[in-house]
Amino acid sequence: MAIEPLQPMQTDQGARSTGLSYQGLLDTDTREVPEVLRMQSAREMPVVQVPIERYISQEFYDLEVEKVWKKTWQFACREEEIPESGDHTLYKIADLEILVVRGEDRQIRAFHNTCLHRGRPLKDYAGNSESIRCPFHGWHWNLDGSLREIPCRWDFPHVDREKFHLPEVRSGTWGGFVFVNPDPDCVSLETYLGDLPRHFERWPLEDRYTEVHVAKVLPCNWKVNQEAFMEAYHVIGTHPQMLPGIGDSNSQYDAWDNFSRAITANMTPSPHLTWEPDEQDQLGAMLTPSMDKDPQIRVPEDMTARELMAQMTRMQLQASVPSVQALTDAELVDSFYYTLFPNFHPWGAYNRIVYRFRPWEDDVHKCLMEVIYLSPYRGRRPSAVPIQWLDEDEPWTEAKGLGSLAKVFEQDTFNLRRAQQGLRSAQHTHVTLANYQETKLRHFHSLLERYVGA
Repeated sequence: MAIEPLQPMQTDQGARSTGLSYQGLLDTDTREVPEVLRMQSAREMPVVQVPIERYISQEFYDLEVEKVWKKTWQFACREEEIPESGDHTLYKIADLEILVVRGEDRQIRAFHNTCLHRGRPLKDYAGNSESIRCPFHGWHWNLDGSLREIPCRWDFPHVDREKFHLPEVRSGTWGGFVFVNPDPDCVSLETYLGDLPRHFERWPLEDRYTEVHVAKVLPCNWKVNQEAFMEAYHVIGTHPQMLPGIGDSNSQYDAWDNFSRAITANMTPSPHLTWEPDEQDQLGAMLTPSMDKDPQIRVPEDMTARELMAQMTRMQLQASVPSVQALTDAELVDSFYYTLFPNFHPWGAYNRIVYRFRPWEDDVHKCLMEVIYLSPYRGRRPSAVPIQWLDEDEPWTEAKGLGSLAKVFEQDTFNLRRAQQGLRSAQHTHVTLANYQETKLRHFHSLLERYVGA
């Protein structure tokens, strides 16, 4: 199952689309462009062919559990999901269950969700309780994990209170997210994140709340799922209605230590088009991405679609984002989609999207996709909404709050069942990745290779 390198990635402009570069587009912005948008990091990673077995093999799935899910920092929940002392929630990944708790001291801690008596999970659902009590025999812990009480304590003279502290899982917070790592010997969260927090200094994620959270089990491997959301190369085949207003193959791709980024310009036409869309065509393609109706807004003759969209977004955000007038048109219009290995996908600027992709139970051919909208606010933080679960055969359009993007998600996920089926029946042995436009996928698989080995 080893990755087969082909040739080094070319980093000169000749290896990219002949259309307008993203940096060239930034030169036309109406505001001063921040350093974070000027950053470029095209690493000398090999272009790779990835073994198909890595998407369909139970053996490789089991290896991922041991080498990735038990060894990496992962987004477990948002802080606003557990705002009060005693609030708790569960993070499940493969065969692991982790209990995340806010203690009486307001500190957030994480524990393996297993009773030290006979192994029954301590909690079955998110909720609030003044302590942690096993439902089976009533063994009882404090919120900080220290042992409080054992029924019939006289019958357990061999139980040392200090040694029966709940096994703690490493945890940390950034941007309002709670992260956990089951590996007690792991590097700190700060080291793992690297420069990622610096990228979000202009767009603080801690000043958001969870307005929408939708989850759906999909019939494909988790990597097949998340890779569909890591590049714009698929737009021409999957979202052709958006081509008048999206610079798909002009996207910029960057990779750093444990995270990568793609930037796709909106309100600018795709170089794939054989005709030239006007400003209204560009606006319509992105303002109504499902293209099932004409947008009611018209682009004034003295404006571009980008300028109009930026102006409308500033008006929408002015009540909740004090710095909105200083934000560039690019920050208010374009798509900045980051990936922190292995499965965390926050979007930059004030696009609300966050994705999380996880294996589903013990099935290599299924995964859980979550779409989260994080919205800015002023004043008291609104409560996080409860998660909406869609059935496997229930469309994204049935979820509340996703808006017109629900139809785009339907287009994205329509391919995934067939992609998994195709991988299972394939007679060739590897999938082949692009030199530049699939930089994020190559970066991901380079990190995956580092964790699992050949």
